[in-house]
Amino acid sequence: MSVSMLSTFIKPMHREGRKFVAIAAAIALVLFVIWEPLGWVGVALTIWVYYFFRDPVRVTPTRAGLIVSPADGVVSLLEPAVPPAELNIGSDPMTRISVFMNVFNCHVNRAPIGGRITAVAYRPGKFFNASLDKASVDNERNGLAIEMADGRLLGVVQIAGLVARRILCEVQPGQVLQTGDRFGLIRFGSRLDVYLPQGVAPQVVIGQTMIAGETVLADLASTEPARAGGIR
Repeated sequence: MSVSMLSTFIKPMHREGRKFVAIAAAIALVLFVIWEPLGWVGVALTIWVYYFFRDPVRVTPTRAGLIVSPADGVVSLLEPAVPPAELNIGSDPMTRISVFMNVFNCHVNRAPIGGRITAVAYRPGKFFNASLDKASVDNERNGLAIEMADGRLLGVVQIAGLVARRILCEVQPGQVLQTGDRFGLIRFGSRLDVYLPQGVAPQVVIGQTMIAGETVLADLASTEPARAGGIR
């Protein structure tokens, strides 16, 4: 598969972004009428809106047992935490990996592993900065519980942030996903939490950059302990 120079810069756009690009373009036209320099500011805004809603193709590893990042961004938290009760995946602490997305990251969310969705649970809440620990508890969120091939459950939670005001989830309970399948997005800047099954060690570290559908978070078949890393 070859990659053209054009495809490096021009990415497909999620359908959720079409109306926002149209609105931004209309604003740009009005600004051109008012004062040309303002019109170019509107053009820049339109390009950014398109860029925010980009939905690039990703190459997902297909080996069984690999858990991949559900979002682009940076690992902001990595700690034991009790998963949201509404997911019904247990009340014991699980390893939680939080991936923080800023307003320049791609915001299309992808399934961290293949399996059957046993729960989709939305809970309204506040809009604290998504990089804060309390965002997992207090912020608006939407969670999925995924039953994997071995019967164990994994949780993935979309969390609205300081700027984000809309969580979009496009899947339903009972639906079967493949690893890397798209399942939703969040507008504009937010975070995703992944709750690993008991005994599964994370293979990422805080500060590491994630690529949705590609970066491996953990391996169900691995006996490697939690990975350590340092800034270079």
